[in-house]
Amino acid sequence: MAALQDANVPFLIGGAYVVEAYAGVSRRSKDFDLYVRPHHVDAAIDVLARGGYKMEKTFPHWLAKAGCGRNYIDLIFRAGNGLCEVDDSWFERAQDAELLGLHVKLCAPEEMIWMKAYIMERERFDGADIAHILQSCAEKLDWPHLIHRFGPDWRVLLSHLVLFGYIYPSERGKIPAPVMDDLIGRLQKEGPSAGSDRVCRGTLLSRKQYLLDIRKRGFRDARLEPRVHMDSEDIAHWTKAIARGEKARASPHDL
Repeated sequence: MAALQDANVPFLIGGAYVVEAYAGVSRRSKDFDLYVRPHHVDAAIDVLARGGYKMEKTFPHWLAKAGCGRNYIDLIFRAGNGLCEVDDSWFERAQDAELLGLHVKLCAPEEMIWMKAYIMERERFDGADIAHILQSCAEKLDWPHLIHRFGPDWRVLLSHLVLFGYIYPSERGKIPAPVMDDLIGRLQKEGPSAGSDRVCRGTLLSRKQYLLDIRKRGFRDARLEPRVHMDSEDIAHWTKAIARGEKARASPHDL
């Protein structure tokens, strides 16, 4: 962090550290998440490489890694599904903090909810992080901004809000009634079908579990829509890495 600050490369702290800061939920992790704008990724890589880190742009559409022994710094500039790009608004809305004697900025809770909402893999589901952030911060959130962030994916946000009310029945009142009324109203106004375009948006939630729909059932991959920062090469690279990740989880001593 000091090296990036000295080089004037702006970053935000996210991930498990921010979940602990906002929600009080602590867990051990071998990586530390820093969020940067896409156009600052290469500069961050150069700075950390000069500092002795082993650098890799692991997935060019969203992630670079800085390795130090068994520990990693993740340089994140989008979500793995090609959405949630880190833009100026992330920095404008960031919260000031101090860590290890450094003045730093934390990703705002709204952006963390947005980023984590799409992580619904079979082996990883970040819904509990969202529920804990809501339990702690719901009454202070900028709800219009959060709804705007989800845009056409408002159903994803609604699904997490419904789950929150199930997880914490006594806390349902923390979600503003106008928010629920708005989203449920959108749901009620929708027809039984959104048209003849057979698109599968499941690939925006899990890189593996909906490949069958794309490969064998004739559905179009939503990751190829213009609003998503992925192309066919990115999708192939992201899909190929599934096997490597499964092997690593099966043999953790080989990491």
